Amino acid sequence: MLPTALPQVIILGRPNVGKSTLFNRLIGKKLALVDDQPGVTRDRRLGEAELAGMRFTAVDTAGWEDLDEETLPGRMRKQTEVSLHGADAVLFVIDSRAGLTPMDEEIARWLRGQELPIILVANKAEGRASESGILESYSLGLGEPIAVSAEHGEGIADLFGALWPIIGDKVDAAEAAQEAAAAEAALEDEPPLGPLKLAIVGRPNAGKSTIINRLLGEDRLLTGPEAGITRDSISIDWQWTDPNSGEVRDIELIDTAGMRKRAKVVDKLEKLSVADGLRAVDFAEVVVLVLDATLGLEHQDLKIADRVLQEGRALVIAINKWDVAENASSLFNGIKHALDEGLAQVRGVPLLAISAKTGKGLDTMIGAAFEIREAWSKRVPTAALNRWFDDALAANPPPAPKGRRIKLRYITQSSTRPPRFVVFGTRLDALPKSYERYLVNGIRRSLGFDAVPIRVVLKSPKNPYNANKGGGGNYSGER
Repeated sequence: MLPTALPQVIILGRPNVGKSTLFNRLIGKKLALVDDQPGVTRDRRLGEAELAGMRFTAVDTAGWEDLDEETLPGRMRKQTEVSLHGADAVLFVIDSRAGLTPMDEEIARWLRGQELPIILVANKAEGRASESGILESYSLGLGEPIAVSAEHGEGIADLFGALWPIIGDKVDAAEAAQEAAAAEAALEDEPPLGPLKLAIVGRPNAGKSTIINRLLGEDRLLTGPEAGITRDSISIDWQWTDPNSGEVRDIELIDTAGMRKRAKVVDKLEKLSVADGLRAVDFAEVVVLVLDATLGLEHQDLKIADRVLQEGRALVIAINKWDVAENASSLFNGIKHALDEGLAQVRGVPLLAISAKTGKGLDTMIGAAFEIREAWSKRVPTAALNRWFDDALAANPPPAPKGRRIKLRYITQSSTRPPRFVVFGTRLDALPKSYERYLVNGIRRSLGFDAVPIRVVLKSPKNPYNANKGGGGNYSGER
């Protein structure tokens, strides 16, 4: 599990070099007292800082003084030393106008003995008066100083450039974990499942209204041999008794107009009817696509199925008029094979043989609709999801295009109905679609989403430093 706490950056230096001014600049408000006299800050102060989109915890500390630990300044120094425990980086601040002092050199010697990344910050660097102090600071042996003016906001971009390589990964990890926790909390707040919203769709004269009449046990909807009798989407509240368990379950049945090929739809009223049917698909949870066994599977059926899946609805396919089907076994297998080829994005969609005339298979169809809604509404805990994710990465690591590694760090489920997953990492704009399909197929196969449309979102960190340096910049995409 990734850490949810942001990385800590300690601001350290002798008194009156501008540590609290820098702290206030980083957190974006005047939280720490600032005055020309030394020793104003006595206790550590923490605040959430943001630097060019990079979030971290900044820690202001008391000025470092070389006095006995029993004195107040000595105890303040001890507090500063303790602040380094658990820190991720140190900003060692000097006053570039005043130049180096023996105290600066003593602090630098002590810091070189610590196992922490140190960034030397030459503050008060506005104007030419600071040039000699900045050059002199190279002698501290802490690398190139970052010239800033905390008071005027100068040099802050350079400070970002120095900090990002040190804490960038931890920032990404913390933000990913926080977003995952927020997504998990949102999932827990989702309303419970109500009546099953079940839409019946298909080409004209496939028997959609006849199926609903048979389920209701009455001639509730007008039917006949003429195609296109149904024009409006009709919603009917109904209760179904499960023949296996005897449980009574609520269903909202939605009958829709037949959907012909767009080129054949010229009548204005038919256009409105088809549009109404498409809105019914958006409203539904599960959609039953009805095929005509006497006609088999046609291209228009695949287009309707694809539209249902693109909208993120769960899909069941029912072959009606099975009582008059010829060569039933080969017909079923042929349709199944064609569906596997034509709907490659979702394998294992329930395919059932039914007869609205005799009632064959209708209870099985309703039971399958409830089962697939359960999968459509399923939530995988973040810990279990990441255990699967780690195994998937170990079994097949992501590629390294042009020798540059793609890092996949974390995955979370951000929503259900349909299931939506967010993958966090870096350089995700270079991730091949074939690898994304590997992840999607793994989610389906291993986590119980076989026949359900799922969404995968790739999310890279907001790193303006990379964008400025030609490193790929920000990326957030859904595929």
